Amino acid sequence: MTSIAFRGGEISGRISPPPSKSHTHRAVFLASMAEGRSELSNCLLSADTLATMDACRAMGASVSLEGQDATVDGGDLRAPAAPIDAMNSGTTMRILTGICSSFDRPVTITGDESLRKRPMGPLLQALGSCGVACSSNGGLPPVTVQGPNRGGPVSIDGSVSSQFITSLMLTAPLLRDGSVITIEGDPVSAPYLDVTSHMMRLYGAEVRRDGNVFEIPGTGYTPYDYGVPADFSSAAFPMVAAALGGECTVTGMDPADPQGDKMIVDILRMAGADVTVDGREARVRAGPLKPCEIDMGQVPDLFPVTAVLLSTAEGESRLYGAPQLRFKESDRIETTVRMINALGGDAEGTEDGCIIHGVGRLRGGSVEHHGDHRIMMSAAVASVVCDGPVTMADPECAAVSFPGFPAAMAGIGLRSEVQRCTSSEPGSGSRSSAGATAPASGASSKASRRDSP
Repeated sequence: MTSIAFRGGEISGRISPPPSKSHTHRAVFLASMAEGRSELSNCLLSADTLATMDACRAMGASVSLEGQDATVDGGDLRAPAAPIDAMNSGTTMRILTGICSSFDRPVTITGDESLRKRPMGPLLQALGSCGVACSSNGGLPPVTVQGPNRGGPVSIDGSVSSQFITSLMLTAPLLRDGSVITIEGDPVSAPYLDVTSHMMRLYGAEVRRDGNVFEIPGTGYTPYDYGVPADFSSAAFPMVAAALGGECTVTGMDPADPQGDKMIVDILRMAGADVTVDGREARVRAGPLKPCEIDMGQVPDLFPVTAVLLSTAEGESRLYGAPQLRFKESDRIETTVRMINALGGDAEGTEDGCIIHGVGRLRGGSVEHHGDHRIMMSAAVASVVCDGPVTMADPECAAVSFPGFPAAMAGIGLRSEVQRCTSSEPGSGSRSSAGATAPASGASSKASRRDSP
């Protein structure tokens, strides 16, 4: 068992956040469906994206890695012979379920204990209306689908997850008659649908949108060489750390990319931080923070770290509009509120967000992140305004989206100390040889990335 203590620090320097997880997922799936070879550069190599690569290999695509670059030979996918383990990746499970509905043989998709609590009902109901035989554990994984998916008109509830809609969209070009997808209600996390549409067009698909209706003909996909952009949701962690105490420059961002999480720039400015954007760089400097009311419905991944940002803003802040947070890697409303309160803050959960009563400083303490990478990294950032350390077990969970997170953040001054339990003394904390990660103020840093989960 590994634990870590974050001890805050003065934030200073430059950092390049990891590539986008959502873009990497989509690029690997799209390249696998395209007939021919695609070269993908600057991929995020995390537990989730590696699960996607393994899933595509199971369907017959060739996916080879050299560093962070991938060569994908796709097309002519087939039903895998054995169940596919999506591990902890909801994106993998949901997109894969749509793609496998195009096969005329049954395919079973499962995952770890956390993933088996993630809802699949709306997607399975939509696929069932297209002639797909679907079975599940009461709307939860494992799921089994058997097509062929006949496509055509299909409706889906947009209030739970945009990933369900993305799954139908990505699958549509594989179907003889394509799909006309109608979203019922206002879709949550809608900017992710813009990312999906944009990337599908790069791979030769036609996507026509009229409000909440997507018309996608069954034209297939063509290969495309794609460079994965930096991830705004990961960039939010060093940016918020700087807003809480110091200054840093985040590099490699693309303001023209349709990522919804670039809203972090607006959130920081609303809260009183000084943010300057110059091309692909954003500089953030701390300023007197003020309370805000923010609709998080389109940017739910920013919810935990935004709550940390506002935890010491004097007055009452309200984050709202994101009930889908209760169906993420954890119930992110509950785990975020517990994190803030465990560190000495004052937060209360609501049906679709939380209310935060800002305090002058947090005291620090122990946080249970329940394996949720965004809770773990948000708690680490909170240590900047804590009088004592922030301690947690299993810091490795950050590798889901930000491999090498403690080392990368150490490069801009966030101090941390890793401890491991020795086999001879279960439960005791002995400093690892890699133990303390010393801050390197002003140093340039890149997140290290691992090749396996």
